[in-house]
Amino acid sequence: MTELSRNHDLIERCRKGERKAQEQLYRQYFKAMYNISFRLLNNQVEAEDVMQEAFLTAFLKIEEYRGTVSFGSWLKRIVINKSIDVLRLKRIKLEELDRETGTEADQEVDYDVGEQEIPATVFKIREAVKSLPDGFRIVLSLFYFEGYDHSEISQILGISESTSRSQLVRARKRLAELLNEEKNENN
Repeated sequence: MTELSRNHDLIERCRKGERKAQEQLYRQYFKAMYNISFRLLNNQVEAEDVMQEAFLTAFLKIEEYRGTVSFGSWLKRIVINKSIDVLRLKRIKLEELDRETGTEADQEVDYDVGEQEIPATVFKIREAVKSLPDGFRIVLSLFYFEGYDHSEISQILGISESTSRSQLVRARKRLAELLNEEKNENN
């Protein structure tokens, strides 16, 4: 049974305003949606707030859900948009990161970090990702964890595709550096 058919009944009941159906959808998706928001915001309280607002928005706009994508994908897009709104309120400007590092936004950057063998636990990787600058962390999360391509990321964040690419390359390079530093400290 696909997610679309499995959730069809719950969604129809939500359209009728049934609280139990809303609660079931919430329980089904809250952890994944929280994790998405947390990866972008790197703040528990803000991620919880975004997740709550996203569910509220989804339930208020459930009539707009057409079923052409899974409910989870539709909700994920709401969570990402709300997370980006929070970041915009914090005045994070990804274009400025390019100026700080001395690379033009439209210039292609290609750092070769290689396929280094870096023994790291999931915890170490998670902590290293959390410590990345916001712009790096956001683009890396959208690309690797959420599966968006550079065209989609550029639309979501309001940046150029080349800025998205250069942010991802820099994020990978910085992540490799952080994990190597951790490895060297432990040796």
